Amino acid sequence: MTTKSDVLIIGGGPVGLSCAYYLLKSGRKVTLLDAKEIGKGSGAGNAGHIVPSHIIPLAAPGVVTSALKWMLDPEHSPFGMKISLNPNYLVWLLKFVLACSDANVQRGIKPLNDIGQLSAKNFAQIIAEEKFDCSYQEKGLLFLYKTEEAFKGGRHEGEFMQKHGIPVSVYDKTKIHEVEPAALDDVIGGVHFTGDSHLNPAVFLKLLSERVLAMGAEMFENTPATGFESAEGKVRVVRTSRGEFEAEHVVLATGALTPSVARDLKLNIPIQPAGGYSLTMSATKQMPSHALILGERRVAVSPMGGVLRFTGRLEVGNYNMTPNPVWIQRIENSAREYLHLDEKLDVKETWAGLRPTTPDGMPIIGRSPRYSNLIFATGHAMLGLSLGPGTGQVVAELVNGKQAAFDLSPFKLERFG
Repeated sequence: MTTKSDVLIIGGGPVGLSCAYYLLKSGRKVTLLDAKEIGKGSGAGNAGHIVPSHIIPLAAPGVVTSALKWMLDPEHSPFGMKISLNPNYLVWLLKFVLACSDANVQRGIKPLNDIGQLSAKNFAQIIAEEKFDCSYQEKGLLFLYKTEEAFKGGRHEGEFMQKHGIPVSVYDKTKIHEVEPAALDDVIGGVHFTGDSHLNPAVFLKLLSERVLAMGAEMFENTPATGFESAEGKVRVVRTSRGEFEAEHVVLATGALTPSVARDLKLNIPIQPAGGYSLTMSATKQMPSHALILGERRVAVSPMGGVLRFTGRLEVGNYNMTPNPVWIQRIENSAREYLHLDEKLDVKETWAGLRPTTPDGMPIIGRSPRYSNLIFATGHAMLGLSLGPGTGQVVAELVNGKQAAFDLSPFKLERFG
């Protein structure tokens, strides 16, 4: 069976669904495939933070040193690495180490700021226009600190962000306990990125997938792409477990699985998975009033209406999608170091997901250098949800031959050679 499409999107996570939404709004016909259930992959269990403040790429000065230091304290380390001699993995690691430079940060600030601000605006617009009830709150992202050294580093980062137009408030010990009563007494200060927001990602993605379906998208779940055929500089056929698909335009939004999905295309797509975990529980007696990052432990905290979620860990090279009970417990232990929590938590769900990570910490967005009808929308690391609606808008602009809302050249695949 061959299915003909106008725009075929491979990948039904936050980025793929956002692409579908904006393409449908622009009048295109859309077919959406996912290897599993649409809207229920890695994006559904994450922290739900919408963070235009995140303008510093993952590959930055000091990251390698910090990672090595963290790994000497494995019980608390927010970072882990798979040990492997796989050549692609080793090349990726070398490129990542080389990219941890001030030059990479300077290259990344403006493009990440552009896409982050557009995405935050689009989130607010989608939620208002579509009347999505997904525990969306524009209360910022608050970092909590327990040590002077970490608080000093947080203030320094906040000052850096302010120079680039990110709104930041710094709170001393008295003020932080006024602003966040759920913080324990030994929290000494906080840095508040007041332009950020958060929501329940699973609910948002469910509502968005239902809206995309109602707008006329054809959706195929449990339909992995198994190969590609190309001719005359175009992707002609996408093979799947349910037959072949032909499309005028193909959008690849397959996250951490992009290199394996796209292997037939013979392109260098340097993405490694970075695993993470979350646990979601019923609302506690004293719920945090903000989305939080627990500074020294790098654990995210997300109050989502009737539930509370903790998210943590970055394990490079880990394809495992099974929640690790040891790390789930450690994440809870970290949260207990900062917050008033019930003695026993009513845990509803534990989760493991993959973040698609590039060596320079920037997404890959734009047309393929080899296939004129193929567009990449992948490699967003921990920002797939946060940057989804911005990515969706510019992908729709590309498909429609319009000028993108901002310069996409810093995101192009060719930067990796």
